[in-house]
Amino acid sequence: MSPTFASLHVRNYRIWAAGAIVSNVGTWMGRVAQDWVVLTELTDHSATALGIVTGLQFLPMLLLAPWTGAIADRVPKRRLLLATQATLGLAALIGGLLVVTGAAELWHFYGIALLTGVATALDNPARQTFVGEMVPADRLPNAVALNSASFNLGRLVGPGVAGVIIGVAGSGPALLLNAVTFVAVMGSLLAMRAAELTPAPRTAGRGSAREGLSYVRHRPDLQLVLVLIFVLGTFGMNFQLTIALMATQVYGRGAEEYGLLGSVMAVGSLSAALLAARRNEPRLRVLLVALVGFVLAATAAALAPTYLVFAVALAACGLTALTAMTTANAMVQMRTAPEMRGRVMALYMAIFLGGTPVGAPVIGWIGDVLGPRWTIGVGALAVGITLVVVSIWLARHENVQVSYESQRRPRVRIAAVPTHDVPQAAR
Repeated sequence: MSPTFASLHVRNYRIWAAGAIVSNVGTWMGRVAQDWVVLTELTDHSATALGIVTGLQFLPMLLLAPWTGAIADRVPKRRLLLATQATLGLAALIGGLLVVTGAAELWHFYGIALLTGVATALDNPARQTFVGEMVPADRLPNAVALNSASFNLGRLVGPGVAGVIIGVAGSGPALLLNAVTFVAVMGSLLAMRAAELTPAPRTAGRGSAREGLSYVRHRPDLQLVLVLIFVLGTFGMNFQLTIALMATQVYGRGAEEYGLLGSVMAVGSLSAALLAARRNEPRLRVLLVALVGFVLAATAAALAPTYLVFAVALAACGLTALTAMTTANAMVQMRTAPEMRGRVMALYMAIFLGGTPVGAPVIGWIGDVLGPRWTIGVGALAVGITLVVVSIWLARHENVQVSYESQRRPRVRIAAVPTHDVPQAAR
């Protein structure tokens, strides 16, 4: 088997991956259908309302991160995942039934978004760290990348399928089908061999949630990654909102073309995940180069004169953003002690996704006031400024020089200045 798919040699991970693909397709169908309901059925293309729905989905990750991470480190992860996946499926079922029966109102979807957010806040740290229980440590980067590939395969297929279903049968059936797909991942969890899992040492004690914050506070290498991923997640990764606005308002397209844009972006994301699966070790250099590429791609998307050019730019956004995300995820997991991973990954997900409650409503407001193109442009601007600040910080505080070489093959070079040892943040 190709090294790209090395983790599939492990039976438990193979079963998990099969269930996750089905669930991920359904999740992306549900996201497209939800956004379509809010934009076209419950409001008159209100970017602010869609921003609030998106924000409510991610608000619990920001508020509950210290506690959900502690729970993930304390409770058996497989049992926790069964509960969270059942809750997410129930939320999707409620939304679908409300739309099908014609009883849906905007406040219903605000409530469903909040319920989904609470379940996801518990699900994310458990799901992220559960990978380390299924595969040996030397395959962890590969498994993380394959998880991203599965997520983006769902992103590739789900939006297009959702667009077709919405066009033929309406948004309600698309939401209901999403609810059914959660059965697949629950079935995969039940089919695993518990004896072949390698759970991390569990922690206990009232102070365990604070220990995660304290752990990161003393790790500048982790702090650097978290700063970069916060800015990317808060200002650059609101494509759930921005694609809907660009498709409907700038290019005047319908549900099918809107769903297709999500699939096009996923082509780039899936390619990035498969490339990441071949890397043995995540590096800061790859993360920085990917973010530079994201700035360029997002700028092109914001300025795209036609639907076709916008679609091409989105593929590049997917490639660069997913490269940054998989690299950052693997860096944090590999540099964190196993017994602390749940809390640290909860903080990671809170910073990456939890910034959305702040970013999404603000970007929705920007879309209403300045126009949809600025919803993407502000992300390129924020990430670009952060990269400049991080480069200066590395040069001054971590004894690292960041340079660009254009001879023969252009590349970014990150090298230690040979005066004294460089800490782990510079690697």
